[in-house]
Amino acid sequence: MKFTLSWLKDHLETDATLEQICERLTAIGLEVEDVDDKAAFKPFVIAKVVSAEKHPQADKLRVLMVDTGTGAPIQVVCGAPNARAGLIGAFAAPGAYVPGIDVTLAVGTIRGVESHGMMCSEKELQMSDSHDGIIDLPENAPVGTSFAAYAGLDDPLIEINLTPNRPDCTSIHGIARDLAASGLGTLKTAPQPAFKTEGETTTKVTLDLGEDAHLCPGFALRLVRGVKNGPSPKWMQQRLIAIGLRPINALVDVTNYMTFDQGRPLHVFDAAKVKGNLTVRRAVEGEKVLALDTREYTLSPANVVISDDNGIESIGGIMGGEHSGCDENTTDVLIESALWDPMNIAKSGRSLGIITDARYRFERGVDPEYMVPGIERATQLIVDICGGTAAKTDIVGYAGYTARTVDFPVSEVKRLTGLDVSAQESLSILKGLGFGVTGSGERVSVSVPSWRPDVDGKADLVEEVMRIHGVDNIKPQPIEKLGAVNGKILTVLQIRTRLAKRALASRGMLEAVTWSFISKAQAELFGGGAASLSLANPIAADMSDMRPSLLPGLLTAAQRNADKGFGDVAIFEVSGIYENDTPSGQRRVAGGIRRGTASLAGSGRSWSNAAKGGGKPVDVFDAKADAIAVLEACGVPMGNVQFEAGGPSWYHPGRSGTIKLGPKIVLGHFGEFHPKVLEALDVSGALAGFEVTIDAMPEPKKKATRTKPALELSPFQAVKRDFAFVVDKSVEAGAILKAASSADRKLVTGVNVFDIFEGASVGEGKKSVAIEVVIQPAERTLTDEDFEALTGKIIANVAKNTGGVLRA
Repeated sequence: MKFTLSWLKDHLETDATLEQICERLTAIGLEVEDVDDKAAFKPFVIAKVVSAEKHPQADKLRVLMVDTGTGAPIQVVCGAPNARAGLIGAFAAPGAYVPGIDVTLAVGTIRGVESHGMMCSEKELQMSDSHDGIIDLPENAPVGTSFAAYAGLDDPLIEINLTPNRPDCTSIHGIARDLAASGLGTLKTAPQPAFKTEGETTTKVTLDLGEDAHLCPGFALRLVRGVKNGPSPKWMQQRLIAIGLRPINALVDVTNYMTFDQGRPLHVFDAAKVKGNLTVRRAVEGEKVLALDTREYTLSPANVVISDDNGIESIGGIMGGEHSGCDENTTDVLIESALWDPMNIAKSGRSLGIITDARYRFERGVDPEYMVPGIERATQLIVDICGGTAAKTDIVGYAGYTARTVDFPVSEVKRLTGLDVSAQESLSILKGLGFGVTGSGERVSVSVPSWRPDVDGKADLVEEVMRIHGVDNIKPQPIEKLGAVNGKILTVLQIRTRLAKRALASRGMLEAVTWSFISKAQAELFGGGAASLSLANPIAADMSDMRPSLLPGLLTAAQRNADKGFGDVAIFEVSGIYENDTPSGQRRVAGGIRRGTASLAGSGRSWSNAAKGGGKPVDVFDAKADAIAVLEACGVPMGNVQFEAGGPSWYHPGRSGTIKLGPKIVLGHFGEFHPKVLEALDVSGALAGFEVTIDAMPEPKKKATRTKPALELSPFQAVKRDFAFVVDKSVEAGAILKAASSADRKLVTGVNVFDIFEGASVGEGKKSVAIEVVIQPAERTLTDEDFEALTGKIIANVAKNTGGVLRA
């Protein structure tokens, strides 16, 4: 948002300097991005041509002697057709930068004659597009003084950065209102428009939007007859040029001026070019319109248009049509002041790729109560500048504004900001900003003005008080020191997420961050692909669905590494997956994969790795070990964890497993991947992976203290006993381990499988599983009888739970 200092002072009575105004704007939330103090125009002075002689070597050039008011006349070579003796204009000396032609002057020689500067045209000083001759000032122009001050070119330009929630400050009047409320002057009130009206506006407006009347809540239209369109006044042109707008003609310039001055976008139709009445409706699919930017746009029913019997005349709230635009032949004009739905304007502007000052304001929300006063003010300007007679305004659809009322406890200012602002000052600030306040005491009722659609509740009112009172008045306070150790800050899920990452990283895996979006085909491979998880507007065709698993992203990432020559990859990710579109359907999962020979013992071919079991392709047991590491790091009681053969369809059916905590809670899966899944992903190589659902782990039991118990070591020697049981091939080794360890939980402290044998000697369909049992006495040395009794319990327990028989 740009404006000049003099333009601001049309609305604000203040003696504040430019620096003070800029500081206050930033302090109240209207951050100043740039200030142009117009120092570039200081070198230009008013000068008088003393004599003008024909150039000896060029018919179209003249040699001027110019009096700049500083002494002897200066010689200047000039080619302007209006250069003559006695002319008073703007002179630039050598060293001056001329912005209109982007040139820094120097003493030059033109056709053998030295030139010590130049007499400037309006275009060269960015006053207009006129370049037909040099500036010709009145005879009473003070020679030797600053031309910028004389012509108003020294008016500083201020640019502020508006946040989207401040539509009221898309007008200079709104900015002045905020400054006045902050105590930096008094807000000026413009006089009411005073012009006569004659007759009715013969062109009528119909809102044909059916149930979507909210798309155009109001429409005001006025006919002005007998106007004379031409250039707008110099003061208006200068202000529009200063903020980057090109003057077109008086009628169009008035609408642009109103857009910035009052934040009220308007449009003018040439009444002679409008056929019949106007209708506000949705566009028909495929309808086209040639807009004022000379581009043709293809519209859809999502766009709201203004049409007549000829077709579309304007894209509502965004841009007018070329057909009914005003030019020098316009004599009768229709002024439009309408209200448009902000969301529809934003969507239409984005879909059509049109950025205009009108769209910028309508998509943020203009003041509905200024729809009619805005057309009145615009009519006054048009009548004053172009003449003509105004008809009565035709208003359609507008139902008036009902102010939102907020119950405001004044003590909220202190509670939310820490500022000690008195109730009187708080209410005074709100009144200065245009809020209505009723009641007294510590709780009042505040009505929100029509130009503040961003204010919804009491917190918004506190924000208004805070920014006007001054955010810099909030004194920094040190954090309160606590006498005791702080309690736990992170949630259990956050703690476990960090622990899982650290555990996997310590196992030589690298953390990866993959997209949460994958293709529909990949989602379906891993149990997803539901319509509820498809994106409405995906950023790419292969990122159309929310991922049901971390594995597709990790597998394709590993393959990309392999394609670049890095085949031994171990990567993990701890992030979210999506089972459905509800909040509970988002799960926190730790997943990882290993490729090639990237096992815990190391990757690649090496004599030392071979000795340690490394150098071989990764398998299901590598993935299982990674999953167990995550469970242990997260504090899951491993004694209750069960491992079952088999997993989801994307794992190899004979080389995968499921991790459970009891019969119902599934903690995760691990294994090698199904060849068909790898083929569908275009992934190859030895691959094994896992996924553990962190938020499926039960919450740890709360303890009275976090202090660890004292370490108690048994003074007695541990004893190991080996057993070999013959069981059916279908019996899992884990069942034997569980049965042996539960024989006596106080004495049996460890059970480990060290051999599995199958052969004719153990029987058809049988296998021999050899286990090592660690027995740790705690109270006394065990006797032979004690060992015999414990051995009997172990054998009986295994036989009962697995049908195993002690091998002879």
